[in-house]
Amino acid sequence: MWIDEIVINASPLITLFRSGQADLLPRLFHRIVVPQAVWQEVVQDDWDDSPARELRQQSWPVREQVEISPRVSAWALGSGETAVLSYALAHPPLRAVIDDMDARRCAHTLGIPIFGTGGLLVLAKRRGLLTSVSAGLEKLRHA
Repeated sequence: MWIDEIVINASPLITLFRSGQADLLPRLFHRIVVPQAVWQEVVQDDWDDSPARELRQQSWPVREQVEISPRVSAWALGSGETAVLSYALAHPPLRAVIDDMDARRCAHTLGIPIFGTGGLLVLAKRRGLLTSVSAGLEKLRHA
């Protein structure tokens, strides 16, 4: 199945920007949804670091207000994780990009397809955008 749309959480966004690999996102996906709660977490919550500045300058994020699913909110996750999983649950077969372990458990339980940040690098390698996943992982580690 070709994956062309995602909804992404704050930690993958931040790590991709800090590692200099955020440019992979618009090259991998046609539509990249950033829930308002995630946008708030990355851009507006008193952060003035490079991911916040760089995300503000991008044309590819599709900012969305999200109606929170009671099935997701029952997991008591962070606001960003809750918004990402609620959006993915309401828009199948959209993939959620999320690294938090509790959020991944929730997604698995609710049948929401997910990627982690590392999985994005594997997909980029498969699509010919990276020559080495391990080099990308090393950049993430240093970020």
